[in-house]
Amino acid sequence: MNFVSIRIITADVARLAGFYERATGTKATWSTEDFAEIRTATATLAIAGTRTVPLFAPGSARPADNHSVIVEFLVDDVDRAYENLAGFVTGFVNEPTTMPWGNRSLLFRDPDGNLVNFFTPVTPVTPAAVARSAR
Repeated sequence: MNFVSIRIITADVARLAGFYERATGTKATWSTEDFAEIRTATATLAIAGTRTVPLFAPGSARPADNHSVIVEFLVDDVDRAYENLAGFVTGFVNEPTTMPWGNRSLLFRDPDGNLVNFFTPVTPVTPAAVARSAR
């Protein structure tokens, strides 16, 4: 089994795909007006419109209703990414911060309110240090 993508359901596919294109610098691939993908070397962020939900199961997903998932992107330099996003992203949750587990992390919200993390590993961390920071 391979984990290959995460899908965000939205009421406005063009707006959300455009946001992720600008935030990641990656052009979206469109299959239909209701479905676009931001493809990276290791995974895909799928963006689908509400009209696709009934194809799976009516009412199984709602747009702009995520309070438990963080969409994460590994970036070369999180501080530079922050500078590039300033003036574009309006929903910053934090500025670049070095986390106890060794990543420098930037959290912000996309136009639908989904939490996005751009991160860069900056320090070597052992599993024991991670366990201590979780206490």
